[in-house]
Amino acid sequence: MVAKTFAGLEGVLASELEILGAENINEGRRAVTFEGTKETLYKANFCLRTALRILKPVAEFHVNDREDLYAGAKEIDWSQFIELGKTIAVDSVVSSELFINSMFVSLKVKDAIVDQFREKTRKRPSVNTEDPDIRINVHLTGNKCTVSLDSSGESLHKRGYRVAQTEAPINEVLGAGMILLSGWDGKKNFLDPMCGSGTLLIEAAMIALGIPPGMYRKSFSFERWLDFDEELFEEIYNADYEKDFDGQIVGSDISTRNVAIARANIKNAGLSKYIEVDTMDFAQLQPPFENGIIVTNPPYGERLKPFSLRALYQMIGDSLKNNFPGFEAWMISSSKDGLKSVGLRPAEKMTLYNGALECSYRCYQLYQGSKKSSKRD
Repeated sequence: MVAKTFAGLEGVLASELEILGAENINEGRRAVTFEGTKETLYKANFCLRTALRILKPVAEFHVNDREDLYAGAKEIDWSQFIELGKTIAVDSVVSSELFINSMFVSLKVKDAIVDQFREKTRKRPSVNTEDPDIRINVHLTGNKCTVSLDSSGESLHKRGYRVAQTEAPINEVLGAGMILLSGWDGKKNFLDPMCGSGTLLIEAAMIALGIPPGMYRKSFSFERWLDFDEELFEEIYNADYEKDFDGQIVGSDISTRNVAIARANIKNAGLSKYIEVDTMDFAQLQPPFENGIIVTNPPYGERLKPFSLRALYQMIGDSLKNNFPGFEAWMISSSKDGLKSVGLRPAEKMTLYNGALECSYRCYQLYQGSKKSSKRD
């Protein structure tokens, strides 16, 4: 099986899979392969915080042209996966000189499936690209073609708790990955002083309380598979995941609109009693607790003038240094100028991606009287 993720989160995802009980775990590029049972597949969808989708390969073959692609797809016995009356969709990811257009690859595989059914039954499955019963994934690299069933359906970052969003909300999978990379496990207090729509706060609370990320979702694609084991999934869904948490999770934002949106999302997730959110400028924010961890996603500057951006990040650095001694702060940004303006020497740096934006994710250890970086790193 294959768990897809963002670049930079492969190690975190592999660790999650190990805890889940998966076997033969191997990290790839934006993906982690693993082996397991049907139970593992269900748990991977329901419990993994840093997976975008879970694929189950059903065939692999080599192609040299469009005829090979069609023939290879048609050799698969699709009747074991697709029931007449069910809808299908084919998604393709192509990295090959043989085929330039991924839509063409999807179309040829779809044609092979439809033709097989028509020849055997004189009937054909319908296509539904929005909400299909069976979603098929084609991965073509060079002349190697892997055909998989997509067990997730909608991307797993769509947790189901978001009822509103700010202009640039952070992806839930990236947010969970940032928190797990920071080492936070619910044993410290947690602060996001630029919380936006509240994603980091909600993901932190879910980690602290042991709430599986799939708990809020309405459905997964594997629930429509022919071999779906409803009893097994109900057992997984109703298992006791609860963990004790007696710390504090606090968020703030300078925008009253953002705070209202965050509160709405937090309420919809049923986490209002665990998360406190207030309107506050980071520059005036005082620590809500003696020590803890800060994880935040400040503006990157796409809508800010360079001077405003540098001033914002300088304020962030000054506030961290002056107001939060004893804390550990983690911050993600794509702005090199902004990060230089923070003026604190990072203890750790790693590269992550927020959509197409290459970002630096940095840790600042805020000791009493933290020193400014002489090089403004």
